[in-house]
Amino acid sequence: MNTHYTYFAILLASIVGPLALSFDKKVAFFRNWKQVFGAMLLPAFFYVVWDIIFTQRGIWSFNNLYITEIRYFNLPIEEMLFFFVVPYCCLFIYACVKSYFPKLQSNNTTGIIFKSLAGVFFVVACFNLKRDYTFYTFIFCSIFMLFTLIQRFNQAAFLVSYLIILIPFLMVNGFLTSIPVVIYNDVENLGIRISTIPFEDVFYGMLLVMMNCLGYEHLIKNQKK
Repeated sequence: MNTHYTYFAILLASIVGPLALSFDKKVAFFRNWKQVFGAMLLPAFFYVVWDIIFTQRGIWSFNNLYITEIRYFNLPIEEMLFFFVVPYCCLFIYACVKSYFPKLQSNNTTGIIFKSLAGVFFVVACFNLKRDYTFYTFIFCSIFMLFTLIQRFNQAAFLVSYLIILIPFLMVNGFLTSIPVVIYNDVENLGIRISTIPFEDVFYGMLLVMMNCLGYEHLIKNQKK
């Protein structure tokens, strides 16, 4: 068996369900594909650059047994695709939540939650200046959460969506870290694991989803004008 397509297989298995369900009549996610892919571009660029730098610095690495030999800037092509496949799946869930629960809207409570989380993330970052994965994940999360507060962003729909997203997200990350496809340098993180998944991954994923959801909201609203 050729194990070099393992990462590709995980990505394919992740997107099959959301892609097939995109044609559901109620959500009709396929009708917003232009906005979906438009929303992915800036977050994908940001994450790919982040990933290239962290890979070069040895903060994480990739197991050659489970990836192909296609690389750009020493980053596996599968890792680049991750920043399109996972956001697609997450935006699909976000769109479903908004469609089935239209009354979910930002309010004072969600604003307080975002401000509180931003504050907690900032403190965690400040106490982990020498752990690069921890510091950058939490400082970026803190800054971006504050940024969403001055945007027209559905915080309530995002929070509910992300709680749902965490289940498949942790499953995918569980495969990637248990095989392992991705290997982490624990000197650069808290050393706390959810099974085999670094604790920071939860918030690394949160930022990725939040950036995509904000972009998606912005493009959808511009379409309606």
